[in-house]
Amino acid sequence: MIDHVLSRYHEVHRSQLPELILLARKVEQVHAGKPGVPAGLADTLQAALGELEVHMKKEELILFPAMRRKGAGALDGPITQLRHEHVDHGELVERITELTGDFTVPEGGCGTWRALYAGAAQFKDDLIEHIHLENNILFPRFESSH
Repeated sequence: MIDHVLSRYHEVHRSQLPELILLARKVEQVHAGKPGVPAGLADTLQAALGELEVHMKKEELILFPAMRRKGAGALDGPITQLRHEHVDHGELVERITELTGDFTVPEGGCGTWRALYAGAAQFKDDLIEHIHLENNILFPRFESSH
């Protein structure tokens, strides 16, 4: 399961977000002042990239190697911290959804805008799946309360 998380989510987020940041900066610059422009989206995506990178490194360098060594057993401390960070990631997803009007491109929106919102919606779905998989399937195997 750890390998699946690494390849399906960590690698994907690392490739998705830089592209989305570039698209968001372009849309925000080209369409500045127009109705529905997602002002602040690029900065929010940049913050998401920074937070996720730190979070994923904790998993890759600390938690996942410990899980592989233990096979099963309590790793409550790091898991509790990462669960708290997942809540923060959920708040970022809410902010992205809000800034994009639930990923609704304004009438007459250009191809870049459509690509941005399609990609941002995919990122949201991927991140929600990622958090669900860790919180509800992977982490409980290594918590003492389960």
